[in-house]
Amino acid sequence: MQHKKINAEHLELNESCHTVEEAAKAVNGAVDEFVKNICMMDDDGRLIVAIVKGEDRASTSRVGKALNIARPRLAEEDEVFKGTGYPAGGVPSFGYDAIFLIDPKVTELEYVYTGGGSIHSLVKIKVSELMQANQGMVARVRK
Repeated sequence: MQHKKINAEHLELNESCHTVEEAAKAVNGAVDEFVKNICMMDDDGRLIVAIVKGEDRASTSRVGKALNIARPRLAEEDEVFKGTGYPAGGVPSFGYDAIFLIDPKVTELEYVYTGGGSIHSLVKIKVSELMQANQGMVARVRK
């Protein structure tokens, strides 16, 4: 697999970024600049990542409709780690094998903060760069 250079800023922080609220406080940012990566599993064991704005919730039924599959289930913490290589709460929006779905509200932003690989790190990235990095499909996946 060919790796391309991703133009993003990796931020290591002293405080936890496990929740969007904690992350916003840590970088003195607004909650609406953050995305959450909600990991789900389909019936075939494939990892699906629904990327929604920090204040939104992902809908498993909308994800199922967007992919034309049975409604997926939320991934367990061990499945998140096995599928992404990162702990829940630190999962980035790119960089591992998954089906990525990006909510349209995310695409309205110029840049976002996403998980940086641990609960003490974040990545600040332009949305256009993020979409290129994960080859995600834009679909309404928020509740």
